[in-house]
Amino acid sequence: MASVVFYFQVHQPFRLRHYSIFDSGSNYFDDEANAAICRKVADKCYLPTNALILDLIRRHEGRFRVSYSLTGLAVEQFRRFAPDVLNSFLELGATGCVEFIAETYYHSLAFLYRRDEFIDQTQAHRAMIADLFGQKPRVFRNTELTYNNDMAQVVEQMGFDGVITEGADQVLGHRSPTYLYSPPNCKQLRMLLKNYRLSDDIAFRFGNRDWQEWPMTAEKFAAWVHRINGNGYVCNLFMDYETFGEHQWSDTGIFDFLSELPGKVMASGDNDFLTVSEAIDRYPTSGELDVPHMISWADTERDISAWLGNSMQANALYEVYALADEVRDCGDAALMEDWRKLQTSDHFYYMCTKYFADGDVHKYFNPYQSPYDSYINYMNILDSIRSRIPG
Repeated sequence: MASVVFYFQVHQPFRLRHYSIFDSGSNYFDDEANAAICRKVADKCYLPTNALILDLIRRHEGRFRVSYSLTGLAVEQFRRFAPDVLNSFLELGATGCVEFIAETYYHSLAFLYRRDEFIDQTQAHRAMIADLFGQKPRVFRNTELTYNNDMAQVVEQMGFDGVITEGADQVLGHRSPTYLYSPPNCKQLRMLLKNYRLSDDIAFRFGNRDWQEWPMTAEKFAAWVHRINGNGYVCNLFMDYETFGEHQWSDTGIFDFLSELPGKVMASGDNDFLTVSEAIDRYPTSGELDVPHMISWADTERDISAWLGNSMQANALYEVYALADEVRDCGDAALMEDWRKLQTSDHFYYMCTKYFADGDVHKYFNPYQSPYDSYINYMNILDSIRSRIPG
């Protein structure tokens, strides 16, 4: 049997307003732009896709199952700008066929710089999921699937049963993402790895008329899933939720594809759908997988160079976390909230200078004319944050 494990990332950053050295005050975030983008994506992706997922769950009598991570920042924006989206996720959660998993509340890279901050943000996210959906997350995903062995040990110590990350060729070697693995020096934690070839067929190649497999059909994709039988257990399809309707527009046929896929996958009776924790509970580990260096699902390199690949990014990240002790100890809740929103990984992604094969991805909803503009704007705001620290 091959089990399809759908996992969707749902995230919206609080984008920064233009902030010059002549500005003052703590109004750092562009509410007008954030509201407009949130509503745009809600109408094109979140609402129609949630309605379709709910229909598929009902149509297949609970046999269609999916998993999500909703960042704390996305939930905050849904509450402010799109409460109908949050209500639709609550309706999905009530079906019993949808699993919500944990991550850092602020979609940050805190693990690289401050373990205490990483743990605090993860616990805050866990509490939000429990409060909203009545679920205690058993599986963790770090921001943009960033991961290494050290992170696995911290995640296990926090009580998680599983972690999901990228099925990067540089760590898998001859092995396959269709199996589950165990991290070194962990007793119970299990790894689910993204099948990036099949995931990217949907997320990036689906509407490309120059792709040799175009047009993609649900029947064709289901046949690819079926080939996993005898060569693994899982087909881990991990992607941004905006794949549906935003990255791949409705006129590509992406919604029709999703509507037909569960029936085609389950038609033979040999394959099914599982949530991430159900996959971990059902299937055994197929050995230890050593990931000594940080990997991610970003760009062709599957490393962390999308956020830490140039001196601007390195400086900005260093400077924001250099304030950690003073901000965390000062007792100013509003300052702490602004500082944490500045940790969101998108701010550093906008500073990326890797504009070749991955250029279009980095331009998605990027409000800046250049990476340098992003860096200068960010550092101006960070100077304001610094000036607000008492003493």
